[in-house]
Amino acid sequence: MLRDSHAFSGFSTNDLAAAKDFYGRVLGLDVTEEHGMLNLRLAGGGRVIVYPKPDHVPATFTILNFPVDDLEMTVDNLASVGVRFERYDGLVQDERGIARQYPPPIAWFTDPAGNILSVIQAD
Repeated sequence: MLRDSHAFSGFSTNDLAAAKDFYGRVLGLDVTEEHGMLNLRLAGGGRVIVYPKPDHVPATFTILNFPVDDLEMTVDNLASVGVRFERYDGLVQDERGIARQYPPPIAWFTDPAGNILSVIQAD
């Protein structure tokens, strides 16, 4: 029934302006604003909407994973523009915050609203 529908995902934020700056300037995504929401255009044609929600509660799971060719370089580049990588109890992570105990290597960070994102080593 929905096989040919161009589905997209969405998540909330408590500060649309901060989200626009973070996803556009910090992460370098193509971000547009329309109807009071943000549209994030992802590589490969994917689309995600970010909508304002006054009683926003950050997701407790990873909402977006970004596969990258060079995880260490990406983590270093993001850290150089102020991105702070998360540390999780019970998970072995190196000094950069990269977890390597289960392939593929991955590192997590949050957006200004506290939603969890990751960069993950591409195959």
